[in-house]
Amino acid sequence: MKIIVKSRHTHAKHFEKEKYKNAIIVDLTSRAPEPWVKFSPFYPNEDVPIPFSEGKKGASVEGVWQGLKVFESTGIDTAVMENRTMKRLKRTVRKYGRVRGHQKGLDSEELLGYIEARKEIYLPMYKWVLDNKLQEEVKALKKLAKEYELLVVLDYETNGDVENRAKPLSHAWLVKYYLEDSYPEY
Repeated sequence: MKIIVKSRHTHAKHFEKEKYKNAIIVDLTSRAPEPWVKFSPFYPNEDVPIPFSEGKKGASVEGVWQGLKVFESTGIDTAVMENRTMKRLKRTVRKYGRVRGHQKGLDSEELLGYIEARKEIYLPMYKWVLDNKLQEEVKALKKLAKEYELLVVLDYETNGDVENRAKPLSHAWLVKYYLEDSYPEY
């Protein structure tokens, strides 16, 4: 099973090259068709456990991730965690000022740094969705990966290094790791 991650912005001519002749290309972004859109962190898979907040749940991974951000001018936002529209989830420095960190749960005063938050909040939430909400879709991707010489999964971001703070983490990389039984430790 060979899987690679490419940018959704990759020009179609790139995929016409010989090395992609026996490949299947699957878009895993928020603009993907059903069922693949369900892999998007923006997708409201529902009942996503909010880390460090026993019994509390959010609608999507991205909603919880954004909602737990604490800025210079404002704290967490539970409305973002409940947003089911896949729109208006991002909370930006332009609007709220510098990010101070991610709050370690709904009731904590503790703030996690960016990489620490990836490991303690984002990675466990996304894995929970893969384990509990997307097993049929995971099986379908595994089947495609076996049927074709190459499975190309598309994302807007292509950073697969959890420790790389310069770029957002690619959820398509997390799917690749999951399919290969090498999901990052957290």
